[in-house]
Amino acid sequence: MNQTKMMKKNYEFRNVLSRGKYYSGKNIETFIQANHKKYVNFLGIAVSVKIGKAVKRNHIKRLIRENYKQYESQIKSGYNIVILWKKKADLKQVSYSNIEKDMKEIFKKAKLIKE
Repeated sequence: MNQTKMMKKNYEFRNVLSRGKYYSGKNIETFIQANHKKYVNFLGIAVSVKIGKAVKRNHIKRLIRENYKQYESQIKSGYNIVILWKKKADLKQVSYSNIEKDMKEIFKKAKLIKE
């Protein structure tokens, strides 16, 4: 992820979750906020403890990260993006293709894909 840096601090997540624009898919929710650094995106991924044990949560995060890498070159820079896994989403639907569909739909709604 060359153009993207990961969010790690709690206050970074809280800032985007409170001020960012909300977009929802079938399995993921996304909050997007413009940042002051025009050349880089910041990505944060969060999966609730209630979803399952650490192995399952990390599996979901890996799938989300891989999908983001696929779209990274097409996404406009200068945004903070937080991706959350929905608590009510079915764990049987955890697949690369389902996450890809959601992410593509959300990025088109948010007009983040370069033309």
